[in-house]
Amino acid sequence: MDVDKLWDKFYDWLIITGPKLILAIVVFLIGQWLIRIIRKRMTGSMQRKSLNPSLQPFLRSLVFGVLQILLILLVIQVAGYPLTIFATLVGALGVAAGLALSGTLQNFTSGLLILIMKPYTVGDNIIAQGQEGTVTDIRVFYTTLTTYDNRTVIIPNSKLSNELIINLSAEGKRRLDIELKFPFTVDFQQAEGIIRSLLGRTEAVKKDPAPRIGVSVIEPDGYKLIINAWIEAHGFHDVRLKLQEEIIEHLKQQGVKLPGL
Repeated sequence: MDVDKLWDKFYDWLIITGPKLILAIVVFLIGQWLIRIIRKRMTGSMQRKSLNPSLQPFLRSLVFGVLQILLILLVIQVAGYPLTIFATLVGALGVAAGLALSGTLQNFTSGLLILIMKPYTVGDNIIAQGQEGTVTDIRVFYTTLTTYDNRTVIIPNSKLSNELIINLSAEGKRRLDIELKFPFTVDFQQAEGIIRSLLGRTEAVKKDPAPRIGVSVIEPDGYKLIINAWIEAHGFHDVRLKLQEEIIEHLKQQGVKLPGL
C-alpha cells in the first residue's frame, strides 16, 4: 500500500471538503442556538397570550421539529452534498404519509380550529353527534364529553368542526319550559297566580327575564298551561326535576285538582 498516495488523496480531500465541513458544523451550532432562542420566546409569547394549554406543547414540538429539519437540510447543502435524491425520498414519504393519515390530519386541522376559535370550552354543556354532556377535555385530535348518566364519549374533532354543535351553556342561562294540563273547571287565573307566586320565591328562577305563563293548547277536555322560566345553564336538569315536583305539590296544597288526581 502506497502511504504517500493515500496521504495525498486525504490531503486533497481535506483541502477541498474540510472548509465546507467546518462551515457546516458552524452553521449547525449557530442554528441550534437560534432554535433554542426561538423556542424560548415562543413559549413565553404563548403563555402571555393565554393560549390553550392543550395546544402549547403541540405547537412547540411542531415548530421545533420543522426548524430542525430545515437546519439539517441547510447543513447538508453547506457541506456540499446534493439534496436531489434526499428531497425526492422525503417527497415520496410525505405523499405516502398524507394518504395514510388523511383522516388523522383532518382531525388535527379541526382540533386546531376548535382550540383557536373556541366554539366550546372545557366545562361547557353541548349537544353533538347525538350526544349531550359536559366537555371534559379538548385535544388536538378529539374531544371528550361526560354525559349526564356518566358515560365518557370521545368524538373526533373532524365530526365537530364539520357538523352541528349546540352549546347549551355559552349564554350562561337557559329557558325551562314546563307544560301542565288542566280541566276547564280549573280557573286559569287561579292556576297562574299560584305558579307565579312559587316561581317568585324560587331562587333558581331568574327574575330577568321574568317568567312567562300562558295557555299553549286548548283541547276538548281542557287546556294546557305553559311555563317559561329562565335558570342557570349548569344544573339545568336538576332544577327542572325539582321545580316540576314543587309546582305539582304547591298546586295540590292550594286545592287545584290535576288530571288523574
